[in-house]
Amino acid sequence: QVQLVESGGGLVQPGGSLRLSCAASASGSIFSISTMGWYRRTPGKQRELVATITSGGFTNYANSVKGRFTISRDNAKNTVYLQMNRLEPEDTAVYYCNAEGVVAARASGDFWGQGTQVTVSS
Repeated sequence: QVQLVESGGGLVQPGGSLRLSCAASASGSIFSISTMGWYRRTPGKQRELVATITSGGFTNYANSVKGRFTISRDNAKNTVYLQMNRLEPEDTAVYYCNAEGVVAARASGDFWGQGTQVTVSS
């Protein structure tokens, strides 16, 4: 099994910043992860894409976060980051980390983290 551990969520005022991190780990070695990304869900809505990044560094963003959020990853550490600036109350959600196309010694496939709450409020 592959575990994704998220950190960095919390409460921030509108206009503020947060940085989310997500580290993938497994009982054996992780050889590669094709795409890592962040999704979010608010009550009553489906989970939506925030941003993704491939192992080669190609990025994709939701229109609502372009220019405010930046996704990056450290392939050597199997870690993905989401720098969120100029946060708005509409960004309030549970943010989930996703790892797609994982190839590991004892597991393969797509995996999700447990989620981390981000609340933007004054």
